[in-house]
Amino acid sequence: MTEVFMSRQPLVNRQRRIIATRLTLHLESGGMPDAVNALSALASVWPQGEKPVFVSCGRTPCDASLLDWSAPENATIELPAAALLDQNGPDLIAALQTWQPTVCLHFDPQATQALSAGVACRFIGFDAQHFALAQLKLLAARTRTYGMGIAFNVENTADFRACVDAGMTAAAGWFFTAPSSTPAKALNPGQANIVRVLNLVRHNADIREIEAALKQDVAISYKLLRYINSAGFGLSCEIQSFRHAVSMLGYDKLNRWLSLLLATASKDPMAPALLYTALLRARLMELLANGLVEPSEYDNLFITGAFSLLETLLGIGMEQALETMRLPEPICDALLGNGGRYKPFLDLALASEGDDGQNIATQAGMLGLTASQFNRAQLQALSFADAMEF
Repeated sequence: MTEVFMSRQPLVNRQRRIIATRLTLHLESGGMPDAVNALSALASVWPQGEKPVFVSCGRTPCDASLLDWSAPENATIELPAAALLDQNGPDLIAALQTWQPTVCLHFDPQATQALSAGVACRFIGFDAQHFALAQLKLLAARTRTYGMGIAFNVENTADFRACVDAGMTAAAGWFFTAPSSTPAKALNPGQANIVRVLNLVRHNADIREIEAALKQDVAISYKLLRYINSAGFGLSCEIQSFRHAVSMLGYDKLNRWLSLLLATASKDPMAPALLYTALLRARLMELLANGLVEPSEYDNLFITGAFSLLETLLGIGMEQALETMRLPEPICDALLGNGGRYKPFLDLALASEGDDGQNIATQAGMLGLTASQFNRAQLQALSFADAMEF
């Protein structure tokens, strides 16, 4: 059986929030049976929230056998218009009409004919690299009665703004992860105070000293308790104070959640999407390392993922950001590109956001991970990020 690795893209709405995720199956030499097997194997870890999960078969032609997959309610199947009109089109149309999954039809020169084939579409997808912005605006208006417009392959924030202004409901891509301005010379006061608290916790300072630092910014205490009490953390009782959190969790576990607070102090307009991505990377790295490193290092891998977007979130260079924090050497080495034992996990987490299935397979193979293990970790990390409150 062909191993099928998956990559993912976020769908970002006008409010700069991630409202859905797009999974792309890299079938390489495989076909629809391999796609069905790969998707079916994820049933127990499929995200249960309301956010849609788009499923794309990439460059592999789709046919009716894809509908052998029992798609969850929040799954959206992406279909090229051509798939409804080729020689296998009648069987595919019949299967879609029978099972009625949620569909995103990719708009192409044959889309007008495909839209009249009797298949209900909730979304219409447009490749932002193939249409001028004026065309997108016109097409969004003309297809609005068929489904909500989604722009795929959006490469920068300027194009993102243009796409949503043209009428797109959301845009898919990693355009928001690149730094958008000249790096600042120093942390802002809110960020600096969070770093101070983080350093105190990492070095097991007296609780009274940490509480005094927290009192300088009441918002930090509020956000920290909100994270800890979120559904993603899974505690059986509500944490009422920092002192209570220390007694329940210990300093090591608190350190990972304080690391996320740096993201909340970001002034970047894409901060909600960046925070979500940082959290997903953090949890993914921790899951990928399960059984491959000592359990005592899981928190460090989580922090490595969470800090992988510091340059964009804080608006300063990575070296400058790390200078203010006394982090373990393996974390710094990975974030600065200097190798080390955490770097392969970060490389695989980053590869999962690309469109090169062979690169993902290579990176996973270096860690001895199968496609099934990797895909399951991605969906578990996705569910974790969805469960957090932002």
